[in-house]
Amino acid sequence: MPVLYLVRHGQASFGSDNYDKLSELGVRQAEIVGRALRQREVRTPVLISGTLSRQQDTARAVGASLGVHELTVDPGWDELDAHGIVDAALGAPGASSALTSQEFQVVLDRVLMQQITDRDADWVSFESAVLGALDNASSAIPAGSDAVVATSAGVTAAIVGHLLGTGAAGIVQAQRVSVNASITVVACSPRGKSLLSFNDFAHLAGDRSLVSNR
Repeated sequence: MPVLYLVRHGQASFGSDNYDKLSELGVRQAEIVGRALRQREVRTPVLISGTLSRQQDTARAVGASLGVHELTVDPGWDELDAHGIVDAALGAPGASSALTSQEFQVVLDRVLMQQITDRDADWVSFESAVLGALDNASSAIPAGSDAVVATSAGVTAAIVGHLLGTGAAGIVQAQRVSVNASITVVACSPRGKSLLSFNDFAHLAGDRSLVSNR
């Protein structure tokens, strides 16, 4: 039975001119999660990521640990535009840059809850792309292999919500608590997909300075 290891990218550069770049901590996290996956003996892994730099750089670090250098890029694994969502809620482009990480999360939680509950077109489009990418990845895994996907918190939350039927509150909660470089595991079978674990960051927990949410 193929298994998908969904890896949240390492810490990005919140508050900098280029958010879509791994921070120094993010680079370390990506290397550590790569080693953790190697210890799990992932079977002849297929390596996948979204198009974002922080996702691809995380995937390459993981691939280096696993001895896999071919990367499949699928935009369906891209993160929702969280900064755009918060900017729109605040009524001005770039307004989110003045917020702390905690303030940013409060606004994002509120808007996401409303979008998901109302089945807003932007959320529906995002969710559809994510679930399409999930189907594409699961169907493309060769027999006897697994896949490692470098993606983002909103993507993983949408998948968790879909597989468990949590509704808006569960999706928002999953997005909020997601840890950088955590691992979420989905098993794929002819009968469907099943969530085996969510947001596992035991490989980081021995050093609390390695644990971050944004």
